[in-house]
Amino acid sequence: MEIILNDNNFDQEINGAALPVVVDFFATWCEPCSMIKPILEKVANDYDGRIILMKANLDACPVIAAKFGINQIPTVVLFNDGKPVSGFIGVRPEEVIKEWLEGALKDIQKTEPAATDNDPEKTDSLIRDYIVHAKKNNINLNPNDETVRKIIKGLFANEKKYGEKYCPCRRVTGNLDEDKKNICPCVYHLAEVEKDGHCLCNLFVK
Repeated sequence: MEIILNDNNFDQEINGAALPVVVDFFATWCEPCSMIKPILEKVANDYDGRIILMKANLDACPVIAAKFGINQIPTVVLFNDGKPVSGFIGVRPEEVIKEWLEGALKDIQKTEPAATDNDPEKTDSLIRDYIVHAKKNNINLNPNDETVRKIIKGLFANEKKYGEKYCPCRRVTGNLDEDKKNICPCVYHLAEVEKDGHCLCNLFVK
């Protein structure tokens, strides 16, 4: 689902995101913005589960644009924990954007404090629990161990930040009744595996 930002929802969406957020500041009348749009969407698809792409129409967010000094478009900004950490102005090729993004994400990882979510015993214990859950529901845990451990790292990060193991690929809204549906294994995963062959974050597969 495409998330469009404006002055009213910007802070809530950015601060509530469980993953780093790439914000595309654009305008409908801007030709370079139209050029970079499909490139960013392709990059976001390739980085699914690692970032979230959101779009901010400059005409709908003059306050936010002034706050962050956005006076040229297209401007692309990477936010982490609600704060801007990196960005660029203008159209760039897909390869250059990915190189920028890789570097920025590595810098974020370096600055994040080590926590118990890296405890191998906790991770292995959760993996065992998920294997049992999968067998009971006639599905499978993703056979790619690296993918599983990355997802679990995101789960533990959300637990540390929000108090629950919310799916790292879904937005934490602050509405407890809605958010509890996203506690892993989320209420959607069985239907998603049946329909798509995997759940949204690829933790469970057919």
